[in-house]
Amino acid sequence: QVQLVESGGGLVQAGGSLRLSCTASGVIFRINAMGWYRQAPGKQRELVATITSGISTNYADSVKGRFTISRDNAENTVYLQMDSLKPEDTAVYYCYFDLVAIKGPKLEWGQGTQVTVSS
Repeated sequence: QVQLVESGGGLVQAGGSLRLSCTASGVIFRINAMGWYRQAPGKQRELVATITSGISTNYADSVKGRFTISRDNAENTVYLQMDSLKPEDTAVYYCYFDLVAIKGPKLEWGQGTQVTVSS
């Protein structure tokens, strides 16, 4: 069974930085894409960034130029470097892996990590 474990959230002042990480464990045959979503209180979950197996990246307009997504294939880990943070970035951040495991293709989710940016 595949599990994702997130880390790196916390409280930071506006203008500061945080780095989130998400590591997958278990038997994984292939990872097609990884990414991050976030959900702020009272709002729908929104896509933040994605990275494919070909290292192609995509970002929400609201984070372009401030956030950087990267991956370590050997460690089955995806990172989200968040710089120049704003109070509106406050949310629970969820990682996901689009992968192929023993039981076939599956979309796995992390447990979520809280990011709070104070003004």
